[in-house]
Amino acid sequence: MALIGFTAAWFVAGVIGTLLGHQILLTVLHGIGFAPFAPWQMQPVQPLGVPQLVSTAFWGGVWGIVLGLVSPLFGKGLRYWLLTALFGAVAPTLVAVAVVLPLKDMQPTGDPVAGLVTGLAVNAAWALVTVVSRRLFRR
Repeated sequence: MALIGFTAAWFVAGVIGTLLGHQILLTVLHGIGFAPFAPWQMQPVQPLGVPQLVSTAFWGGVWGIVLGLVSPLFGKGLRYWLLTALFGAVAPTLVAVAVVLPLKDMQPTGDPVAGLVTGLAVNAAWALVTVVSRRLFRR
């Protein structure tokens, strides 16, 4: 039963991190003309045809569970927060670029450097908001 609670709590925190961290920072970056892709996308995505935002939030929840499993290894204090941001920036971005894009037979669009920096930034924001959300659940 504890495993279900752990998984559910980190999943929900990851969804919140997607909506309040990832998408809000993406809104800012897109608004200033830096991010090559827009936030809050509702067009259907394959294979299930769910809106892009729903898919992104779901995978943010899955990554939230992964973050919940690895974050106890990060230590405490400033080190914890830095490693959380680093994990969030690198792991989901690397999987997106190395696994998801090739599986969907997609190529990055626009400026690849801006796309990579955007991915790293919004995923770091996701991780930090996910951890904050999870900590608020405990109270």
